[in-house]
Amino acid sequence: MTRQPHDQFAKEYLEELLKPLGKVERSKEISGEVRQIDIWFIPFKNRSVETSQLGILAKMAQQTALFEPYRNAPTETEIKSCLLKLYSIHSLQEREAKRDKRIIDDDNLPFLWILAPTLSERMLTGFGATLDLENWETGIYFLPKFQKTALVAINQLAKTPETLWLRVLGKGKTQKLAVEELINLSPNNPYRRNLMDILASWRKNLEIRTQLTSEEREDFMNLSPAYLKEKEEWRVEAKLEGKLEGKLEGEIRTKRLMIENFLLAKFTNLDTELSAIIEPLLQVETPELTRILLNYNREELISRFKG
Repeated sequence: MTRQPHDQFAKEYLEELLKPLGKVERSKEISGEVRQIDIWFIPFKNRSVETSQLGILAKMAQQTALFEPYRNAPTETEIKSCLLKLYSIHSLQEREAKRDKRIIDDDNLPFLWILAPTLSERMLTGFGATLDLENWETGIYFLPKFQKTALVAINQLAKTPETLWLRVLGKGKTQKLAVEELINLSPNNPYRRNLMDILASWRKNLEIRTQLTSEEREDFMNLSPAYLKEKEEWRVEAKLEGKLEGKLEGEIRTKRLMIENFLLAKFTNLDTELSAIIEPLLQVETPELTRILLNYNREELISRFKG
């Protein structure tokens, strides 16, 4: 799959996960030569949501950050392009701080997370990226400190709940297993349903295309379980809603028949004026309705419920 089609899915997916934690802006343009940041994230100062279910993604989102997801292993040029975006942002913020006569702490400058399905040893060595196993999971490689960048090799992440949300952005078997894990999450998980919608939508978009690349066919197969599960849940919900609607309709029919019979028994004839007050009487709660029908005469009923 080309980078562009996957971009749309990855941006929507990450936005859905990150928006409870802070401000998320997709395809943010930066000054100078026209460039776009895939995901620009600024954390809320006082988070009021539970973040433990997001695992290491929540940890990544503790500070202002750029997220650049890739469908295929990024090339050397693509990684350099991401670094150029990061340093453009740093330069802009430092100029603004100087203009406003304030000091900007290096720790407050944005951090760059490059999310890749795989990363070669040559690429990691070339950029001086190393593991930090004391603080982070395996598969997350950090560039030297002042570069404020990490490369994430999604296929190397441990298969744990903490890494699930990132592994869905992987390829091949990594993505297939992650999608299966996502499907099997509790229906009460606050992220599951919306992400299932996004995955099902991506799969549906692939389905309607006439020609698929080999990578798109792989995505189609990997996403099919989520799509089919989503369709099954939609059917169950529709069935339940249908039952509820049927039950309510039955209750209304029964109540209408009760009112008609009561009026007929009390006034012998269901004329136009009495027929016109049946609909308003349906809106009255049953205990109050019974009292009204027993105690009101014809004139009182028509006067109160006419129209």
